[in-house]
Amino acid sequence: MNEQLPESRLSTTDEQGYRVYVHPIEVKGYWATLRSYTSWFLIAIYLIVPWIYINGRQVILLDLPKREFYLFGTTFYGHDGPLLIFLLLGFILFISFVTSVWGRVWCGYACPQTVFIERIFRKIEAFVEGGARRREKLHQMPWNFEKLSKKSVKWFLFILVSLHIVHSGLGYFVGTHRLIEISLQAPTENMGLFITMLVMTFIILFDFGWFREQFCIIACPYGRFQSIAMDENSKIVAYDEKRGEPRRNPGITRAQEGDCVNCSMCVKACPTGIDIRDGLQMECIACTACIDACDTIMDKVKKPRGLIRYSSENELEGKPRSVQTRSYIYLTLLFIVLVAAITQVNLRQEFRAQFLRGSSVPYQVITKSNTPDTIVNHFIISISYYRHHDEEIILALDGKYKDLGIKLVSNEMKIVMDKDNKKVNYFFQFPKTILEDGERSIQVNFMNVETNEILKTKEVILVGPIK
Repeated sequence: MNEQLPESRLSTTDEQGYRVYVHPIEVKGYWATLRSYTSWFLIAIYLIVPWIYINGRQVILLDLPKREFYLFGTTFYGHDGPLLIFLLLGFILFISFVTSVWGRVWCGYACPQTVFIERIFRKIEAFVEGGARRREKLHQMPWNFEKLSKKSVKWFLFILVSLHIVHSGLGYFVGTHRLIEISLQAPTENMGLFITMLVMTFIILFDFGWFREQFCIIACPYGRFQSIAMDENSKIVAYDEKRGEPRRNPGITRAQEGDCVNCSMCVKACPTGIDIRDGLQMECIACTACIDACDTIMDKVKKPRGLIRYSSENELEGKPRSVQTRSYIYLTLLFIVLVAAITQVNLRQEFRAQFLRGSSVPYQVITKSNTPDTIVNHFIISISYYRHHDEEIILALDGKYKDLGIKLVSNEMKIVMDKDNKKVNYFFQFPKTILEDGERSIQVNFMNVETNEILKTKEVILVGPIK
């Protein structure tokens, strides 16, 4: 890893294109501590949130089979799918803004790939196999009892951790209480979920246990996205070439050499195996491990820290750094999307009702001897209900409409709402005398039978003969 890498070759491949396995050393310092605290905080959120319940509801539950999604007390349904557009746009704009100002801070501090590998899988590997040199030596040695036993223990622990990560993730989709019940049952009783768990566990094992930095370099599009999101004012992890060059090498006198002692500690600490001294590279995930490694060496040689530091291309050239216009555009668009999303959520209705005329004729006239004619309007009421609990509702008229002789007739006077759409036939009977120019507007209440709560009030136009 100390050799000068040709620009045409990735840091984790050799001349024949075979993978070069990276065994980064563990570094300590300000940035390592900050990353550690951030990572454990994010891991704690991931593991704890599914177990938090408010008013008997899991704070985050994405129930895909029922197409119901509970987020901090608010329920979303399948028909709320257009809200995903706001979520997607908001995420893209947020990442674009953060990247344009602070570079790949997402990769270094918050990406699940980095968080789980560095805080859990790499720690397990070091615990079982030892430090970077021992791990590299173990990898290169032929298979024997020591290598087989250590690899077996490591992968057994990887499997346990992966199972826990996957089950915690399933808790967001199945519900933690339900997940416990399922876990105690035979796999054949929930075969679909069992297969999903096995597939996800394999993916986690493959990615976090073996593929690792290859995902960041080969598969993740974010490294390529940064080239259009970043500019010369974006913060990057950078090597100060003016201060560091020429590096300490045979043939370079002490008077000529820069601050870089060419120890290659920055390369040894890099989880993607790059040499940050070669400039900004797609493989750099801005994890800042090289900064802490270099600062440690600078302390030992009595030189100022910051040979490798958070900076921008303009700052490295002695120019002032400024936030570009497009960063403000990203932020403005993000604010607009958030306002639009909040507005859309507030306009959502948990109870919807629509009156549709149910007959081919708008009204019928019932004539009886010695009594005024009675007009009948037939409506099909389409009701959509999206509350957490079942309710029994009725249609009710205010007393003033009852005094006018308006009656409601239906075979299903009480309607049980249980998150399914309902269509109910209702007939409005009323005397002809209440009409004005052949019509009359009334208000109909949808009322909870148990609590008498009015869930919704709808306007209905009753029609009949003009004369």
